[in-house]
Amino acid sequence: MANTSPIYARIDTGLKENAENILSQLGISPSSAIQMLYSQIVLTKGIPFNLHLPSAKPTAIGGISRKELDAELMKGVESLKSGKAYTADEVDAELAREFGI
Repeated sequence: MANTSPIYARIDTGLKENAENILSQLGISPSSAIQMLYSQIVLTKGIPFNLHLPSAKPTAIGGISRKELDAELMKGVESLKSGKAYTADEVDAELAREFGI
């Protein structure tokens, strides 16, 4: 048997239940998930995902790369091709709702 050590953590009950439901559907035990997380921390020598605060405002065009801008513009082109279009009033309402502008 492998040399193991217990880990104790207190987390929100709802978060625990939701996460364990997903893990169960994937056929992964909570212990295995923690083992995977720790393995990735060691492998990457850090947290294995980006930690950042969500942007509260839309990104200015100068704040993204040319590649990112092209990708966003292509989303718009594909949206138009599929028949999805929004009026200026609908766009203004969504910007006001999401960003308060």
